[in-house]
Amino acid sequence: MSDMFARFRRLAWRSVIGKGPRSVAGQVFLLQVALVVLLVFCAVLALVLQSSRDTSTEARRRSIAVAQTFAHSPGILQALRSPDPSKVLQPLTEEGRKTAGVDFIVVMDRKGIRYTHPIPSRIGKRFVGRIGPSLAGKVYTESVHGPLGHEVQATVPIEDADGHVAALVSAGLKVKHVTSELDRQLPIILGAGAGALVVSTGGTALVGRRLRRQTHSLAPAEMRRMYEHHDAVLHSVREGVLIIDDDRRLLLANDEARRLLDLPPDAEGRDVRELTDLDPATVELLVSGREANDEVHFAGGRLLAVNQRPTDRGGGPRGTVVTLRDSTELQTVSGRAEVARERLELLYDAGLGIGTSLDVVRTADELAEVAVPRFADFVTVDLSDAVLRGEEPAPTATDMRRVVVRGIRDDHPLYEQGRLIDFLPSTPQARGYGAGRSELVSDLSTARGWHVQDPQRTRRILDYGIHSLIAAPIKARGVILGMANFYRSKRDPFDEEELSLAEELVARSAVSIDNARRYTREHALAVTLQRSLLPRALPEQSALEVGYRYLPAQSGVSGDWFDVIPLPGSRVALAVGDVVGHGLHAAATMGRLRTAVHNFSTLDLPPDELLGHLDDLVGRIDQNEACSESAEIVGATCLYAIYDPVTRRCAMARAGHLAPALVHPDGSAVFPEVPAGPPLGLGGMPFQTAELELAEGSQLVLYTDGLVEDRARDLDVGLELLRRSLAGHPDRPPEESCRAVLADLLPERPRDDVALLIARTRALPADHVADWDVPRDPAAVSGMRLAVSGKLEEWGLAELGFGMELVLSELITNAIRYGSDPIHVRLIHDRALVCEVADGSSTSPHLRYAATTDEGGRGLFLVSQLAERWGTRYTPQGKVIWAELAVPDLAEILPD
Repeated sequence: MSDMFARFRRLAWRSVIGKGPRSVAGQVFLLQVALVVLLVFCAVLALVLQSSRDTSTEARRRSIAVAQTFAHSPGILQALRSPDPSKVLQPLTEEGRKTAGVDFIVVMDRKGIRYTHPIPSRIGKRFVGRIGPSLAGKVYTESVHGPLGHEVQATVPIEDADGHVAALVSAGLKVKHVTSELDRQLPIILGAGAGALVVSTGGTALVGRRLRRQTHSLAPAEMRRMYEHHDAVLHSVREGVLIIDDDRRLLLANDEARRLLDLPPDAEGRDVRELTDLDPATVELLVSGREANDEVHFAGGRLLAVNQRPTDRGGGPRGTVVTLRDSTELQTVSGRAEVARERLELLYDAGLGIGTSLDVVRTADELAEVAVPRFADFVTVDLSDAVLRGEEPAPTATDMRRVVVRGIRDDHPLYEQGRLIDFLPSTPQARGYGAGRSELVSDLSTARGWHVQDPQRTRRILDYGIHSLIAAPIKARGVILGMANFYRSKRDPFDEEELSLAEELVARSAVSIDNARRYTREHALAVTLQRSLLPRALPEQSALEVGYRYLPAQSGVSGDWFDVIPLPGSRVALAVGDVVGHGLHAAATMGRLRTAVHNFSTLDLPPDELLGHLDDLVGRIDQNEACSESAEIVGATCLYAIYDPVTRRCAMARAGHLAPALVHPDGSAVFPEVPAGPPLGLGGMPFQTAELELAEGSQLVLYTDGLVEDRARDLDVGLELLRRSLAGHPDRPPEESCRAVLADLLPERPRDDVALLIARTRALPADHVADWDVPRDPAAVSGMRLAVSGKLEEWGLAELGFGMELVLSELITNAIRYGSDPIHVRLIHDRALVCEVADGSSTSPHLRYAATTDEGGRGLFLVSQLAERWGTRYTPQGKVIWAELAVPDLAEILPD
């Protein structure tokens, strides 16, 4: 029975370690078991030591905590100062000791005499232990043999309010209580160690069984035979393997390595440097011993990917192992893939970098910028000259303007930028332009048709080294706009695949160039329209010296406008406005508003009434265009002012526009208070007129918001900059003021359009104005004729006396007959001779043609025939009928 049990144990043991302890699995199992036992023993010992240390540490920590808590407890200082401290403190320490789980709490004085102790007989005796550190204010722990036996105690100071040590507190535990904690933990630690030993041994047994299965319970000799089989396999793989020792001798070369490197039969055992048939770069890598990752080396016409690693990383012998792989075909495929990737990147960059603006030349330059030097060494772009003007291109490659020349060097012999070229029909450019197909010339030296264009220049181009050309038509929406020419001098000639790439590159650019062409055409139309709507020259007048500027924005035309309109009585109207938006719609709307202001000004309306009519007009425009999907709602502002040089008064009103600036003759600049009305088109709110009396030489500055508004600054900052630019220059002419203001306030290319109007006021001399009050009596007409004749002789205009007497007689007679008091006559000597008759009624006379049998009705007809102009304007007091007669010599009547 015992023999059978022993046999079973041997069988079980063998099932774990293999067929015998001499097998690889058995040897590994025994080694692992020894290591496990050693590790478990060390772990148990470490846990015991750690537990002992933790228990002692915990005892000290608890003693310190209890002592500190008692030392800082309320009332401890009062108890120490009592006549009998022990009577007060002994019950407290005993209760605290039991609560905190310590063996003793001792309170003592600075000399170590106890006030409390668990053994009452020890009270009044000296404390056993060191008290010096605690008297210095420190917490001190120690192990002593005291009244309770071997003790672990902590002593802490009791400090009074001034920080002085008044007494000491010591708390602690008996050592046997501390060690008892360790004794209680020791079985658990030993049990855990035993369990870990069992588990680890079981795990080792499982690992041994797994290793036995993997090695098939082979002994070392059997493993050697297995390695020999593996070596046989190594020599049959299609990847070369080299093993080189630390002395740079070749220890192993499999068959594939011999084939790839063309090694001699006796290569193994020789120094690698003696293998002269190898490439020097390959030999240098093999003897260097450094790591290599897929480095490509040439050997026997092959491209080999070489990997090299040291062999001593796992504790093996020093040396290197090298693997070789034939990557000739892979390199070819990779090269093609790299070329394809570069071409895709080129097209991607072209999509991002071409067409960033609506400028034809800039777009063509972006095409050349992308292509040089990544695709071509030189690029030229030739566009039909009509394309640059926004027109349709010519049907043939004549009148081609070279807009871009870009290359890797600047000393090229190609046609210069800006040149107008007529390509001959035999050139690749002309053939490509006419047929709409790209032309590939791999060798320019044999292109006879290209040589004919300019034999001397083509010879210089060939001598320069340019040898290959692709001429690709720039075609968009079925229209050929020009040609893009790609040249090479430093690289291989273009091939058919690169021809396709050039066509794709140009096709992506053609749409952007055509968009820019269309924008150029529309922009030119809009600019033409806007220039035709803005005043080309200011009218002649004597009331104001005017300077003006108009600057379009980057986006082109817009709706800013200004105007200077002469009015009867030597007065002048100033207008400035802004239509929101840009483009043709804004320019057309601006033209309609400017025309409306001219028409309303002929009615001689005050500023508030004129803006009211203009507001109604804008509202009707919005209503009429509301049914159109493409129509835009009109948003506009306007400021309208009327200046009278006789009274030096200026009446103005504004509709959503910025207030004007005023520069006084002393050089101070202000912004006068002008009531702000709503923008035009809103309706519902009346406009208000403000009247200012301006001293002669004052400057009135009207402007649009583009002058003072900017994204980089607030409106108040812009107004302050305008005020500073105007202040301090009362004698500066308006033209110079315009230049100075624009230079101070605007960047090089303003984002918004700007209209600026600066008018210096003049006053009509008092001796050039004559006025009379006329009684409402027909007999007063003759007296007025005599007075006017005398004034005309005084002014040197006696030759106008007959006509003026007729006009004045008719106007005064109508005022007496049909008007009401008061009747007033004013004569103004300016660029024209103006006669004004005012009365208190608002009835307006009308011109009519009298029949031959009518007794009256011919007076106003005579006035219209004798006067250059005549008309009526209404005032708050009534109306004024005026007439202008031309003077014979303008230079003599102009004021100084």
